[in-house]
Amino acid sequence: MVAAPASGQGKTTVTAALARLHARQGRRVRVFKCGPDFLDPHWHQLASGHPVHNLDLWLNGEADIRARLHEAALDSDLILIEGVMGLFDGEPSAADLAVKLGIPVLAVIDAGSMAGTFGALVHGLRHYRPGLPWAGVLANRVASDGHEKMLQASVRGDDLGVEPGGIDAGWLGGLRRDADFALPERHLGLTVASELPDAMARLDALADAMSATPLGRLDATGWQRWAVSFEAQPARAVVPLLQGRTVAVARDAAFCFTYPANLDALRALGAELVFFSPVADELVPDCDAVWLPGGYPELHAQALAGSTRCRVALAAHIAAGKAVWAECGGMMPLFDALTLLDGTRVPMWGLLPGEVAMQPRLAALGPQCWDTARGELRGHTFHYSVTATPLVPVAHTAPGSRFGRPEAIYRQGPVRASYFHAWFTSNPEATAQLFLPEAA
Repeated sequence: MVAAPASGQGKTTVTAALARLHARQGRRVRVFKCGPDFLDPHWHQLASGHPVHNLDLWLNGEADIRARLHEAALDSDLILIEGVMGLFDGEPSAADLAVKLGIPVLAVIDAGSMAGTFGALVHGLRHYRPGLPWAGVLANRVASDGHEKMLQASVRGDDLGVEPGGIDAGWLGGLRRDADFALPERHLGLTVASELPDAMARLDALADAMSATPLGRLDATGWQRWAVSFEAQPARAVVPLLQGRTVAVARDAAFCFTYPANLDALRALGAELVFFSPVADELVPDCDAVWLPGGYPELHAQALAGSTRCRVALAAHIAAGKAVWAECGGMMPLFDALTLLDGTRVPMWGLLPGEVAMQPRLAALGPQCWDTARGELRGHTFHYSVTATPLVPVAHTAPGSRFGRPEAIYRQGPVRASYFHAWFTSNPEATAQLFLPEAA
């Protein structure tokens, strides 16, 4: 597991660099992401050449995580898991997952403007949580060879010592500070890899830099010191409640927050999936239900405002009583207008009454669960916009964290909409109801 003391330290950079380095060498690499993150997996999928699934003890449950890792291990040479936020942040945290599953932690620390304090951070990360499996530390944004030597010298001897079993748990190198392969960011996180024409070149530059570190020079035997075994898990029976039904999924630069596991869950329910692009003003395909996942409608507001053919087709779909599930960014274009950060009011599709306004600060973040008529459906929320609507919520989610607040579930006719991002595999039966015309 690649973890760090905080967000922005370089976890994604190091994970993607390792994935690309080993994929280039012909190894089969699978990457997973801790927590309900949509953006980092785009980079890891490009780097590894394989879909990236999310691992979260609260969302997935331990059995589902073990099943995913066992399945990946059957046909992979290397499995990497990127942590979330800081190593001990969140409920549950990346450290909780590492301890529960016995996964060694590689600590990535931004060493810019730091020397001796680096060693204190290493010591704290390694010893704060008793029983935390440890792989070692890698410094990020190192200024020079001299700087790297100071960082390495700051790490105390017992933090570079030998773990039980003879595993060297120490210094694994440093990556230089280099803007040429920095992964660009914006308000929700990293820029989606597919939007950058030089994305692969950036990953190759990262892989080249990683290859010069002790970690990057490890062979298969070196990596095997951190091997973890996972047993097969009993398969979960899923009743094909969507058998014979077609679900149309919006998929483009504005609607890109889609878990691969959610697509798999719909297929397991028996649904046939077809895809369309509202940004390109494509017609909604012939289908029984529509899913509008989250994404960046605010970055493509003008294009969506001009998507007349798509809007008319979606309105006809709704008028026919066919289901629509719209979550977060997928919900926003359904309202009358979207006001951007600069104050520009952009007319939207007018399929739900109300308006959405972007905010300069995060409006909500954290795990959520929806107590539906078919049981608890888990998910999370993460948005920078607020909605003003005369619609009366038909339900509210309950925050999975003591610091969270509920999210409204709206319904108008066959349309259900919310800022709530659902994790479909947490309750396939409740998920199926989102794509059926009757009430969930």
